[in-house]
Amino acid sequence: MKEKFLGGFLVFLGACSFGVLSSIVKTSYKAGYTLGEITGVQCFLGMLILWGIHIIVRFLKKSKNSSTKKHQSTKKWKVCIVGVFPGLVGICYYQCVQLVPASIAIILLMQYLWISIIIDFAIFKNRPSSIQIVTVGIIIVGSCLAAGILNETFRLNLAGCFFGLLAALMYSLFITTSSNIGNDLPTLEKSALMITGACIVTFLIFPPLFFFKLNLLDPLYQLGFLLALLGTVLPPFLFSVGMPKIGISLSAILSAAELPVAVTCSYFYLKESVLLMQWIGVIIILSAITLLNFKNLKKGA
Repeated sequence: MKEKFLGGFLVFLGACSFGVLSSIVKTSYKAGYTLGEITGVQCFLGMLILWGIHIIVRFLKKSKNSSTKKHQSTKKWKVCIVGVFPGLVGICYYQCVQLVPASIAIILLMQYLWISIIIDFAIFKNRPSSIQIVTVGIIIVGSCLAAGILNETFRLNLAGCFFGLLAALMYSLFITTSSNIGNDLPTLEKSALMITGACIVTFLIFPPLFFFKLNLLDPLYQLGFLLALLGTVLPPFLFSVGMPKIGISLSAILSAAELPVAVTCSYFYLKESVLLMQWIGVIIILSAITLLNFKNLKKGA
C-alpha cells in the first residue's frame, strides 16, 4: 500500500508541476518570444540538467560501490523514441496556449483522460473499473466548469482546438509508453534519454537558430530554465517513478491535477479573472481525485 501511495503522490506532484507551465508560456509570448524559441530552450536546458544530474549520481554511486551492475534489457534508443511524445506534447500544447485562453488549452489537453483509458483497454486489455469511469465523468464535468465554458463570452478557435486535442493524444501515448518501456533503467537515465528524444524532435521541427541570436543573459534562458525544471525535468522523472507503481488508468486520472493548478496560477500569477463557477469546478476535480486515490489505497490495504 505504501508503494502505491508513493507512486500516486509522485504522479500527482508531477501533474502539479506541469500545470504551472501555461502561465509561464503566456509570459514568454508576451515578452515576444516564438514557439520554436520557447520549446527549444526548454528541451535543451532540460536535457543538460538531466544528463548532468545523471552523470553526477552515477559517479557518486561508482565511487561508493563498484560491485554488481543491474542487467538492463531495454535498448536505450527505444527510450529516446518515447521522448518524441513529450516533445510533441510541448509543441502542440504551447501552440494551443498561444491560440486560446490557458483554461481552454488545459481542458483540451485533459482529453487525454479518456484517450489513455481507451488505449490501455485496446492495447493491454485492462478494463477500467466502474469507479474510474465515474470519476473520469466527474472530472470532465468539473473541468468544463473550471474552464468557464458556461461563460457567455466563450469563443472557440478551431486551430487551437486541433493543437490541443493533438497534444492530448501525444500525452496519452507518452503515458502509455513511459509506463511500459525502460523500467529496468535507472530513473534518471530513463528521463535523460526521453528528454534527449524530445530535444531531437523539437530541433528537427524548429532548428535552434536562437543560439546565434540571443546572448546568455537573455530573459528567454531564465524563462526556459523554469519551463525546463517544471515541465521537462520534474514531471518525466516523477512519472517514471510513479506510473509503474499505480498503472496507466490511475496515472491518467491523477494527472488531472494539472487543471486546478493551471487555473490557480492564471488567477494569482497572470491576474486573469476566474469566476466562482470555475472555482467550483476546481473543487469538484480535487474531490474526485481524492476520492479515487482513497478508494484505491483502501483496496490495497
